[in-house]
Amino acid sequence: MASFVLLPIMPKKRSKRYLKAAELVDPEKDYSLEEAAAVIKKFPTPKFEQTVTVSFRMGIDPRQSDQMVRGTCPLPHGSGKEVRVLVFAKGDAAAAAEKAGAELVGFEDMIKKVSDGFIDFDVAVATPDAMSEVRKLGRVLGPRGLMPNPKTGTVTDDTAAAVQAVKAGRVDFKLDRNGNIAVPVGRVGFSESQLVENTAAVIDAVQRAKPPTAKGRYITSAHLAATMSPGIALLPSLYTI
Repeated sequence: MASFVLLPIMPKKRSKRYLKAAELVDPEKDYSLEEAAAVIKKFPTPKFEQTVTVSFRMGIDPRQSDQMVRGTCPLPHGSGKEVRVLVFAKGDAAAAAEKAGAELVGFEDMIKKVSDGFIDFDVAVATPDAMSEVRKLGRVLGPRGLMPNPKTGTVTDDTAAAVQAVKAGRVDFKLDRNGNIAVPVGRVGFSESQLVENTAAVIDAVQRAKPPTAKGRYITSAHLAATMSPGIALLPSLYTI
């Protein structure tokens, strides 16, 4: 009879850059937004510009439909990311979307393109009358968080305004199945004040999205981090409501 030996799970090896960044973060401290932004600006940088993200651990049950947290937030200083927008629309709404700068606009042709697996875009917008067909793309768009939704302003007849809002740096957020929310607030190249103001706007938006049925502590922790750097714990007073 064959015997098996259970090998210990080796901890993930961190890069020298990550370890140097970790030396700048006090794991026992909760930071103000100003302090956290200042530390992120001191992190060693890779060859690409990192995205800065604020992440929340939520004290609600993601399995309960009445406790879903979802919304949008316009960032005062934009996201620093070039956003590719696809718009499902016809006629005047399609023309308005093109004029507003949408990279991909159409209806039947775009429905087929996406159903065949095309997902080279960051945000999808649709007019209400287009949604009867767009909903059929749920298996493609849903798992990637790309399905247009009235709550995020991406199902609308005013396609030009929707495209402009997304291009200007509006970000969407949604509770994931593990009870977390992560929202990009800019790039490491942003100034400290830009990161602080963008992060404060997102914290406020997530707080305002609290479901009426949520009980107990709504947000249990929050961290600010760059793509390849350790998270920085934020002061509970910044997000406790």
